[in-house]
Amino acid sequence: DLMQLYSIDRVTLKDKPIPYVNLSVLREKNIFDVLKKRDVLLHHPYTAYSTVTDFIAAAANDKDVQAIKICLYRTGKDSPVVKSLIQASQLGKQVTALVELKARFDEENNIEWARRLENEGVHVVYGISTLKTHSKVLLVVRREKDKLARYVHLATGNYNPTTSKLYTDLGLLTADEEIGADATSLFNFLTGYSQQTKYHRLLVAPLNLREKLTALIRREKVNKEDGKIAQIIIKLNSLTDEKLIEELYEASQAGVEIDLIVRGVCVLRPGVKGLSTNIRVRSIVGRFLEHSRIFYFANGGGEDNEEIYIGSADWMMRNLDRRVEVVLPIIDPAIRGYIKKEILDAYLRDNVNATILRHDGSYRNVSSSGEPFDSQMSFVGHDILN
Repeated sequence: DLMQLYSIDRVTLKDKPIPYVNLSVLREKNIFDVLKKRDVLLHHPYTAYSTVTDFIAAAANDKDVQAIKICLYRTGKDSPVVKSLIQASQLGKQVTALVELKARFDEENNIEWARRLENEGVHVVYGISTLKTHSKVLLVVRREKDKLARYVHLATGNYNPTTSKLYTDLGLLTADEEIGADATSLFNFLTGYSQQTKYHRLLVAPLNLREKLTALIRREKVNKEDGKIAQIIIKLNSLTDEKLIEELYEASQAGVEIDLIVRGVCVLRPGVKGLSTNIRVRSIVGRFLEHSRIFYFANGGGEDNEEIYIGSADWMMRNLDRRVEVVLPIIDPAIRGYIKKEILDAYLRDNVNATILRHDGSYRNVSSSGEPFDSQMSFVGHDILN
């Protein structure tokens, strides 16, 4: 494992560490009180991952929290997340951990964590036998006066403090009631308490994610044909799903402007006359591993209409049809605006880490004219929306 080389104490051979931001909106405040008023966007590695681990620890020690449920795909060694789950169980809270034993390269580690959690009284489940659970979801149920309130953390990356320093990911903390209800339904399904159900806000594979993505692409096509603003920006690790690629081709032929930010495999071919003239594809490979998945649809234009989704799913057949993946709509207009203008637009401006995919499948460097702009380093120090 080449990652072990990084543990060698040779400071002169390493990048200088970046300053991790502790969001001022959460500083010295009760996180549950904050989330009652607003959603909070996290952008790792720039936002300190302690924001997530502190939230889980706060839930574990809060006397009013009744239950904690979490999906663990890769959590790393000596995980503070697992320690907080054990602490919560010892304090009498209902704790459920879905541990995915089929996480590639982490099978042994996950089996060990599952045993330890079970020994400490945590209800450990292993998901649906025919599906790999790849979603990144945390649900906290808290008694507040005469009702139960639900708090959700949903992310594009794993609950792993180690890789959080190396990967770029987005997460959202929210107390939205419909998202909370959807998260409850999801965990009921994954733990065998109910059948798959209709979700109010979440897009869940393999139930409705493919269908919804198809509908969103087709809506942009119709909007363009009707003379409305139509634009698609998609950020992924991989794009190989033939059906969605065909939908993107058809949208391009209708005149929809499409920008794809795909770090890894992309079998779509951009810039082919009569097929994909309006599609551009770039890959960002820099200091950090690009891992976030972001889907933007203009929906006729205007800040009130545009839609943005974040989640765990790449556009691959395995993710859409053979895994449990969760994608979340961004409801808060300010957060939508931040993701579009500060994050996606930065990736599209990058002329340091970006390469451009050509119609023949080869890549070329971005033209170096103008001032160098490194999207990854431009995010350093951001105290999001504060």
